[in-house]
Amino acid sequence: MELYKLRLELQSETTFGRGDGLAGVVDREVEHDPFGLPYLRGRTLKGLLAEECANMLYVLKQQQPRLEQKYMPVAARLFGQPGSGLEQDVYLYFGDAVLPHDLRLAVQAEVEQNHISRLDVLEALTDIRRQTAVDETGVPDPHSLRSMRVILPELFFEADLIFTETPTPEAINLLNLCAMALRRAGTGRNRGRGRIKATLFDPHKQPVRFEPLREELLAS
Repeated sequence: MELYKLRLELQSETTFGRGDGLAGVVDREVEHDPFGLPYLRGRTLKGLLAEECANMLYVLKQQQPRLEQKYMPVAARLFGQPGSGLEQDVYLYFGDAVLPHDLRLAVQAEVEQNHISRLDVLEALTDIRRQTAVDETGVPDPHSLRSMRVILPELFFEADLIFTETPTPEAINLLNLCAMALRRAGTGRNRGRGRIKATLFDPHKQPVRFEPLREELLAS
């Protein structure tokens, strides 16, 4: 087993949505744990990276078919076969992206000792944004007001990426490229929110370099 880390730095307000809201408070709530700490589910993170991988394979198919054929089976072992539901050959598993360990321990202790509440924690790390739709004349629709909780920028989240066997250099190269391509996440990412920077770290806690794949592309 080998443990890699993926660090996500929020560069804008972001909503890691959980699919529902809180009546009378917010229409779209962020995913958060029992202590009020926001997080991104591992399966959602996997989906975001798999989407970037599919986009890159499509580009390779158009411009570098040989490399696309080489990396398709690599992608299948990282993310599985799209639509198959079979993951017996997948050897990469994604943990939730959570806030730094020391911060989580400190917050949990404060909540457990009733010094602060779960809501206090959530409100300290987030804000609520409201927006309404307007018609073609610029007049607001009186029934379209919606509210969304957003996680404040400049926070860091970190996810464990667990390989059940030693990954190939090609797998690490592709995973690293997917991480570098991941620029937005969460609800509203197509409307300006959710800008992030993702960095992959190796088991020695060093950032994974991009040069090997770049050299391979240039040589092809």
